Amino acid sequence: MAETGVVVHADPDVLAQAVAARLIIKLIDAQAERGSAGVVLTGGRVAAAVYRAVRDLPASDAVDWSRVDVWWGDERFLPAGDPDRNETQARAALLDALPLDPARVHPMPASDGPDGADPEAAAARYADTLAAAAKPGHAALPHFDVLMLGVGEDGHVASVFPEHPVAYETRPVSAVRGSPKPPPIRTTLTIPTINTAEEVWLVAAGTDKSKAVGMAMAGGGPVQVPAAGVHGVERTLWLLDRAAAAEVAPRLRSLR
Repeated sequence: MAETGVVVHADPDVLAQAVAARLIIKLIDAQAERGSAGVVLTGGRVAAAVYRAVRDLPASDAVDWSRVDVWWGDERFLPAGDPDRNETQARAALLDALPLDPARVHPMPASDGPDGADPEAAAARYADTLAAAAKPGHAALPHFDVLMLGVGEDGHVASVFPEHPVAYETRPVSAVRGSPKPPPIRTTLTIPTINTAEEVWLVAAGTDKSKAVGMAMAGGGPVQVPAAGVHGVERTLWLLDRAAAAEVAPRLRSLR
């Protein structure tokens, strides 16, 4: 049975440093076991702080970044380089400073890419990219060692929003139209795809996240609270600061 853990840190800065250190160790261990590692990135303020911390930690030199596959859990369907794209954020905070193999960095398509302004075609293209990276004899998805998610105030993860049609989607990647959070058009990994990751980390900070975290941890319905419906194959980790953990039952917390 997959393990679920909750680790609570003092504040957002400590949280970001701790997640960064945990990510470095996870990538090192994955490379020791399989020769390579796969990580799925997210967006948001806490994620950017984590990426900057990874960049600045001396231990990051122990990762062979040329053998890391980088994916994204969701993306705003905007032109390449737009500051609101998760890819742009991750490149500025971390990726541009690493000796990555460009062929192993897999951003979701932009609105000015080959598919033009067609998010459904962009989602299908990303699904094809995932399938092309799958190991022979496996499902049409690559191995994700760790998949990081933020948690929205409404309990959304990636771009899977409560009661939205994408919450019912079973294809690997979906377009999102009419997002309740701007911009309205996005692409996202779906819940079934997220749940193939070896480890899923839900990272949240701030009092505005406490209600959603509490509902998800209490077992809310996955359509009403998408964060409640995600899990890793081997491990699910809730990595929180004290404010975000305010409505988590004390017996579930591991304080750091």
